[in-house]
Amino acid sequence: MRPSGRRSDEMRPVTLEPGAAKYAEGSCLSRFGETVVLCAATIEERVPGWLRNSGRGWVTAEYGMLPRSTHERTDREAARGKQSGRTQEIQRLIGRSLRAVTDLEGLGERQIRMDCDVLQADGGTRTAAVTGAWVALHQAVSKLVEGGALPALPITGHVAAVSCGIYAGQTVLDLDYAEDANADADANFVLTDTGGIVEIQGTAEGAPFSEAEFQRLLQLAKAGTTGLVELQKAAIGSK
Repeated sequence: MRPSGRRSDEMRPVTLEPGAAKYAEGSCLSRFGETVVLCAATIEERVPGWLRNSGRGWVTAEYGMLPRSTHERTDREAARGKQSGRTQEIQRLIGRSLRAVTDLEGLGERQIRMDCDVLQADGGTRTAAVTGAWVALHQAVSKLVEGGALPALPITGHVAAVSCGIYAGQTVLDLDYAEDANADADANFVLTDTGGIVEIQGTAEGAPFSEAEFQRLLQLAKAGTTGLVELQKAAIGSK
């Protein structure tokens, strides 16, 4: 039995609320159960120096956890003077995930910077960030099209992410903190709406897991991200 009482293939309640940040060009409040992440997109009419005069744009991300997003207060990384390795890993993951479904030439020489701030953490913050960031990205580039700055949306598809793991000997979908902290294995899957694999991060916390177990985790992830894509479509008003 899972701590939450969910079935092995059952997601937590998920909501994607577009337009949650008034001043951002695109935004989404992403809720995976008790995990809440605010994703906000900023359009900059410039690119990093190494991309100047290339005719290509860039999508990048920053990720952070608010001090009381966890059970006990965590110091702001700005106060420590440096980002943790975990933070750097996650924000690079978010950026890679979004670029995987962005036509960077179609974006033109501009950068979209995505800020993903964890308001509340209960497991799966990076998956909530990736899934919500796509909605914020879509909203931002849609404004470029509506304003005549771009002839067409430079987005080639959906990307969403979900965690899976082995808990109490059972493969399960969308781990919350209670499961993640005690899992025999956990993995994060970033997949596109066509089933393409953008990234898989998987770790055995104890004994190695088998290829058959990995295949079951992948099938759970595919089912989970299919549902998340439908929520993304609803959030942007698409069918």
